[in-house]
Amino acid sequence: MAKKTYDLLFKLLLIGDSGVGKTCLLFRFSDDAFNTTFISTIGIDFKIKTVELGGKKIKLQIWDTAGQERFHTITTSYYRGAMGIILVYDITNQRSFDNITKWLRNIDEHANEDVEKMILGNKCDMEDKRQVSHERGMMVAKEHSIPFLETSAKSNVNVEQAFLKLAQAILDKMNRAPGQQPNRSDAIDMQKQSGKKGGCC
Repeated sequence: MAKKTYDLLFKLLLIGDSGVGKTCLLFRFSDDAFNTTFISTIGIDFKIKTVELGGKKIKLQIWDTAGQERFHTITTSYYRGAMGIILVYDITNQRSFDNITKWLRNIDEHANEDVEKMILGNKCDMEDKRQVSHERGMMVAKEHSIPFLETSAKSNVNVEQAFLKLAQAILDKMNRAPGQQPNRSDAIDMQKQSGKKGGCC
């Protein structure tokens, strides 16, 4: 039997409107690559990257969901097993920011109540086209008690920090609740954990 190359497996989910840069963020983090010719994700896709945190090798299984409305019935089934969810909007697209409340409602309805969350305002390299101020992003995140960062997949700003910060939050939660550590793909449902209620609308 092959020796396992990691200690823990964390399932993360990227959600947000179509075109906000979820796939670009994922590729920047997993492959350190950026491509301006990505087509919209069809349904769902995922990447794997192993990182080291707190002396443990953690395999991150990161699911990239389609933002288009017609795929939502497919993607909502992936919320349940997610231990961390990254909600992405585009700082140059006011509507993608306005829809944060809708996405937070989806998390509330479909994810485990103690799932770790993060809000990312992507494309912060496009300052000349900015429609959503950093302060407004911070305000919404603070209102829902969710960590917030502005990122740029293109310029590689805060991308690695965002994923590692979310993974660290999941690890910290598990360390506070010993005996709940998932280390197999069939043991990633955190439903049994009695963590804090997510601060959603």
